[in-house]
Amino acid sequence: MHLTQNIRIFPTREQEDVLWHLSERCRLLYNFALSERKQASKLLGQNISYIKQQNDLPELKRKYPEYGWVYSKVLQMVLRTLDTDYKSFFSLWKKRHRDARPPRFKGGKHFVTLIYNQSGFIIEQGKITLTHFFNSIPLSFHIPESFNFEKVYQVSVYRDGEEFYLSIVREVPEKLYYDNGLYQAVDLGINKTVTAVNMHGKFFESWNPRPDKYWNPKTDTIQSRRDHCRKRSRRWIRLHEALRRCKKKCSDQIRDYQHKLSRKIVDNTRANTFILQDLHVEEMAQSKKATRGLNRSTQNSGYLSRFARFLTYKAQLAGKKVIEISEQDTSKRCYTCGRKHAMPLWKRSMECDCGNVIDRDRNSTINIMMRFLSQNALWTGYQELFLGNLRRWGLPAATAYSQETPRVTVE
Repeated sequence: MHLTQNIRIFPTREQEDVLWHLSERCRLLYNFALSERKQASKLLGQNISYIKQQNDLPELKRKYPEYGWVYSKVLQMVLRTLDTDYKSFFSLWKKRHRDARPPRFKGGKHFVTLIYNQSGFIIEQGKITLTHFFNSIPLSFHIPESFNFEKVYQVSVYRDGEEFYLSIVREVPEKLYYDNGLYQAVDLGINKTVTAVNMHGKFFESWNPRPDKYWNPKTDTIQSRRDHCRKRSRRWIRLHEALRRCKKKCSDQIRDYQHKLSRKIVDNTRANTFILQDLHVEEMAQSKKATRGLNRSTQNSGYLSRFARFLTYKAQLAGKKVIEISEQDTSKRCYTCGRKHAMPLWKRSMECDCGNVIDRDRNSTINIMMRFLSQNALWTGYQELFLGNLRRWGLPAATAYSQETPRVTVE
């Protein structure tokens, strides 16, 4: 498994000057390559490939020796980044996304990430040294003793605000997975970040502190004040920096909470298999029921997709496994009789004519567990175990109906 570790570095003034000179060469290369692609598309109606631009690099270095300051692999990764940006744009454009925009030129104050892929770096004696040919000042940075990298595939240098960071992609061994017959179904949400049920019929619920609800009004106020200023004026720059800090604090708090919660879920259960909903977050914004507030909670916040990724890789490191199944109607369908109900988001409890009254998230987790067991031919062997444990905790038993073709539908 490949994992990424971000480490803050503290370059000297001389090292920072070297980084900015290397970044400037990469920025110009990105802009020149982008301009070449746009001209070819406009005049000839053709798309220039990454291979063609990569093969032109030696000639570009002979014509402009300044590009020789940068390690060749870094220049190649700049062109690959541009190629990835174009592929991403065309992919969104084909899906008719309204927000799809082609790659744009990078301004003079933009620090381009320096990517050393597979070569150009040396890690030894608690230091990492990056190759460059600008001058004799070495780009050597200290790595804390707590980090032990066995095999490193890629090292990147990027800038966040006024701070510089190293992003190190390294290989981490996985533990061997085995199915111990214990499963845990997890329902991802926004208000309740996680509701889970295991084979013993016990529920785990964790309330989300929702730091975004605290920070969103503040960022909206700052952004409104900034947008009324002349761009790049002193007041605009001050408010822009304050807006960036607020958004970063909000993102860091959400990410920190998700890391801790996913680690707690993996470490505090004997189940070796987690069943998650197969969520399509991008399609949520295109739904007819989507609202501005709901989109702000689900899009670019990480409450759903990012948390699922955290849980997946932490489970793999612990020798466990995450399986995703369809989540269609798991919150709307009564798990006891299969009747489908209209469940708007404000309705937190399901009340069915069969007598079942249960929290919508708990109902969803039970449906996810039952759907997984039925789809994997485990229903017969595990029916009495799981449903018997539910009865032990005071919940009504479910009728053995197909999760794929529900019997009763009430719109």
